[in-house]
Amino acid sequence: MSAAPQRSGGEGAGNPDPLLVACALRIEQAALRSAGPGAARAPAGSYSLLRTGMGPRAAERAVARALDRPGMDRAAVLATGFCAGLVPGMHPGDLVVAEETRDRQGAVTCTGTALLAEALARAAPGRTVHVGALTGSDHVVRGQERAQLRATGVIAVDMESAATLWTATRAGPSPGRGRPVAAVRVIVDAPEHELVRIGTVRGGISAFRVLRAVLPAFYEWHRSLLLPRR
Repeated sequence: MSAAPQRSGGEGAGNPDPLLVACALRIEQAALRSAGPGAARAPAGSYSLLRTGMGPRAAERAVARALDRPGMDRAAVLATGFCAGLVPGMHPGDLVVAEETRDRQGAVTCTGTALLAEALARAAPGRTVHVGALTGSDHVVRGQERAQLRATGVIAVDMESAATLWTATRAGPSPGRGRPVAAVRVIVDAPEHELVRIGTVRGGISAFRVLRAVLPAFYEWHRSLLLPRR
């Protein structure tokens, strides 16, 4: 069951471009909500944290409802949380910035990928930031299926990002145009570091701490979208 969006600081009156940060799990929501004082600097507009619930269908429903609220017509949408890395050499706590997300519905190109990757590197020094395609799945991917997905050119997989961004780009008065979207995931397991349960082993704890640290990078990305274009 998904939670209603939680509105947080910086609610500039009349600002047409708020930020919706979407995650799926309670533990992801807890990491984002427990971000330290440095993360309290809100973007130059309102932002909301939405827990969608697990899986692509839950993400689609929750995001569609959130973007149907007044004032969300042009909201930027950023999908975040944990993921499985697909490339050998990845480690728990590494970050993935999607250039595009893919699933059975199609591909969505992300906005401001390079700027977001730079902001994440500053927010989480010492952590590797991987940039590439992120694929969606309707189930937990393990073993040989990971190698098969990697062969398609993607570097990580999760269950909600692709559905979140697909829904976001098709919501509002101008479907497919104008809404900035992005996806940032923290690797919780990888080919050489496969986990059984999040939060009960070292890799899960590391991923939690990284997700908690990178919220300011999301705000920095959003602020850049609000700057006048020359």
